[in-house]
Amino acid sequence: MQALQQAIAARVRPVLAAHGGDIEIVNITTDGFVKVRLTGACANCPGARQTIAEVVEAACKEACPEIEGVIPVHQVSDGLIQEALRLLRHDKT
Repeated sequence: MQALQQAIAARVRPVLAAHGGDIEIVNITTDGFVKVRLTGACANCPGARQTIAEVVEAACKEACPEIEGVIPVHQVSDGLIQEALRLLRHDKT
């Protein structure tokens, strides 16, 4: 875990910070996948999938060869959830 955190800090965070973003390690699964959440400008970037594959996953696998892959975790805002519920309930207010 320490090598993974160091790789994220040294190789991934500077790339994301240059675009106004950051990364959070959510957890590491028992089957070797790292779940991450992109934050800031990178959270909703159209290129996020490519960044995860080419930057994040590459750095993780290089630091910890036992890592099978990286899984993005997307966070939905409370406002968006409330709007979806309003629409599903056919609430006109």
